[in-house]
Amino acid sequence: MNMNNEEQFVEAIQPVQETDLIYGIDDRPPLKETLFAAIQHLLAIFVAIITPPLIIGGALKLDLETTGFLVSMALFASGVSTFVQCRRIGGVGAGLLCIQGTSFSFIGPIIATGMIGGLPMIFGACLAAAPVEMIISRTFKYMRNIITPLVSGIVVLLIGLSLVKVGVVACGGGYAAMDNGTFGSIRNIGVAAIVLFSVLFFNRCKNKYLRMSSIVLGLCIGYGLAFALGMVDTSAVLGQSQMGFNIPVPFKYGIEFSISSVIAIGLVYLITAIEATGDITANSMISGKPIEGKEYLKRISGGVFADGMNSFIAAIFNSFPNSIFAQNNGIIQLTGVASRYVGYYIAGILILLGLFPIVGTVFSLMPDPVLGGATLLMFGTVAAAGIRIIAAQEINRKATLVLAVSLSLGLGVELMPDILKTAPETIKGIFSSGITTGGLTAIFANIFIRVKEEKIK
Repeated sequence: MNMNNEEQFVEAIQPVQETDLIYGIDDRPPLKETLFAAIQHLLAIFVAIITPPLIIGGALKLDLETTGFLVSMALFASGVSTFVQCRRIGGVGAGLLCIQGTSFSFIGPIIATGMIGGLPMIFGACLAAAPVEMIISRTFKYMRNIITPLVSGIVVLLIGLSLVKVGVVACGGGYAAMDNGTFGSIRNIGVAAIVLFSVLFFNRCKNKYLRMSSIVLGLCIGYGLAFALGMVDTSAVLGQSQMGFNIPVPFKYGIEFSISSVIAIGLVYLITAIEATGDITANSMISGKPIEGKEYLKRISGGVFADGMNSFIAAIFNSFPNSIFAQNNGIIQLTGVASRYVGYYIAGILILLGLFPIVGTVFSLMPDPVLGGATLLMFGTVAAAGIRIIAAQEINRKATLVLAVSLSLGLGVELMPDILKTAPETIKGIFSSGITTGGLTAIFANIFIRVKEEKIK
């Protein structure tokens, strides 16, 4: 049975009376157990952190050195962001074991922005739009009637569907393969398929460690196979020194601003604010903390504000927007360790990994089919999450109309981008992304569509 929004909210705020945690938020586990828990979290997030810069670098045809640096800065920014969330500095941060990493939700708009203005315009838009999430953190209770679960579900679904296209392109060999005529070759599709089936195989294993590291294992198998088939080009790094450190340099690639790009990326920040609220609520429940009252509201406000502020900092240091990773809540349940001090170790390891050029270079050499095989499944789960959010709502006549118009326009632009061929550049910049088009349509349709239900006699 579907519930209305009020019933869902009441059910969501019921406090959890007890937990089976071994270590609570403020406990300090022994070093051995702390490192063990930290490694498990890293296995769950590492691939997710480095995947967006790899995909964006491939789509924009960036050179190996630039892509490697972006991967390193993604790790560095994730470490800094995780520390802020766990430490809670001056009311900024959730004060929980919240792990942050590069968000998948921004990939589509970022690629669209990069096609127009390159990395300077990407980082300019991410920087300028980040305050949207910070503002939402202080006014979220007033936005709940506008950004409803139905609207959020539609946007998440569109994000997943648009990313599936990116994953399929990678499976075929990427944009470079389109240029040299090898796109969709048996070798490319075969490697991607082996990675995909490997991830599925390990994910369904009863062994919890194999399941947690399924994506990492699938990528390792695919990387090894690709190397054996001669698909890994190491010649590009033979003349480069991988010693020394990657020093984070603010605005290394410059910065530019475009109103249309800021609007497009700002919409995604709006949705990630809502997602962050859900993730922090779930984390609070698992950690045995209240999910109502002043303490809860402070955690939500501080966590969502930090989500936006961390993305602002990431843009300064040449990285892409960060968001709280939901999968780490499952690891807290699995390990029974909710100590935020574990987060300090995770943050420190991520920062260290980001400082070594060799880390970014190794993953930048990964062939597109290897990455595509793993991300195709990951992107599909994003779309599935959107479907679950929508299915949890009451789908009445108004909801059906909002769904119909939002998906029609959003997918229409995604499938046939030439529809905006003659539009002014500003309009084209805003609506060239199906996520932006469908998301804005969902927001305004939800506000303005009024349906008077009539009983059938």
